[in-house]
Amino acid sequence: MAESQNIEYKESWRDEYLKWICGFANAQGGTIYIGIDDAGNVVGVKDIKKLMEDIPNKIQSGLGIIADVNKHTKDGKDYIEIKVDPSSFPISYHGEFHYRSGATKQQLTGIALTEFITKKTGVRWEDVTVDGITASDLDAESFKIFRREALRSKRMTEAELNISNEELLSKLKLLSNGKLKRSAVLLFYGDPSI
Repeated sequence: MAESQNIEYKESWRDEYLKWICGFANAQGGTIYIGIDDAGNVVGVKDIKKLMEDIPNKIQSGLGIIADVNKHTKDGKDYIEIKVDPSSFPISYHGEFHYRSGATKQQLTGIALTEFITKKTGVRWEDVTVDGITASDLDAESFKIFRREALRSKRMTEAELNISNEELLSKLKLLSNGKLKRSAVLLFYGDPSI
């Protein structure tokens, strides 16, 4: 069996392989075999008893997840199978997010990291709340224009619009737990560069 999106072979254990486990957890899951070379031949591992104790503890303490760590023997040589389930939430290793794509592990940064976290958490960019800006900081003229255009286009009635700005923000679902969402700042703040 060759290495693939879900299978990785390593001849011996190194703690840096926690990054691969992180990558599998952030993708579709997968299995790492310790004691097998790149060609799929069992070469065996030394100190298997110690590794069988250390690896699960390092996974749990370093990544906050649990993986199945199993000992196998073939042709008198021991090897370890580490089965990693996909995680429904983002997993990091020392503050870095890794992802398994094809037969490679990638560290996510920049836009790729933002998109990954947004996808995993289910929170959209416009729904993230903003600290330091309140409804009273928003532009009164923008609210006037909004009310005028909502009335003109018959999207809302005069009665629906005859409420405070904060009530209007709430009605438009632009608040979350009393805080403005990015979408509210984008629509009603004088300098929306958040």
